[in-house]
Amino acid sequence: MPEVLTSAGREVRDVLRAATPTHERLRGHLVVIAVATAGVDLICAVLAYLLERGTPETDINTFGSALFWTTTQLLTVSSSVKNPISAGGRVLDVGMEIYAITVIATLAGAVGSFLQKRGSEIDEKAGRHSKGAAA
Repeated sequence: MPEVLTSAGREVRDVLRAATPTHERLRGHLVVIAVATAGVDLICAVLAYLLERGTPETDINTFGSALFWTTTQLLTVSSSVKNPISAGGRVLDVGMEIYAITVIATLAGAVGSFLQKRGSEIDEKAGRHSKGAAA
């Protein structure tokens, strides 16, 4: 088991420093996802604040509470802050949840693709043929 952890740590380090084109590709995907999500978070926080600030009984009364709500919605699809009261806020909430699900699926695909390619590279380096490769 420690060898698995050592190998995983090495792969993470290689992704961070883009040791191979495969590592660089995964790092690129991760950076794009992180930057896009930060942008979506900020834009949605502004929208949530503008849509909810004057609504009675809302928990989103400041930009800080809006940013907290949007961040927790994107991370967990749940928050200690009540969901929006306004129609626009509710539409924003659903859109954010769709975005979050899409990001998770995209991230899973990127990691799966990375693992497949790295497995092929490791097999090739060791002189083995991948099961899916043509002989």
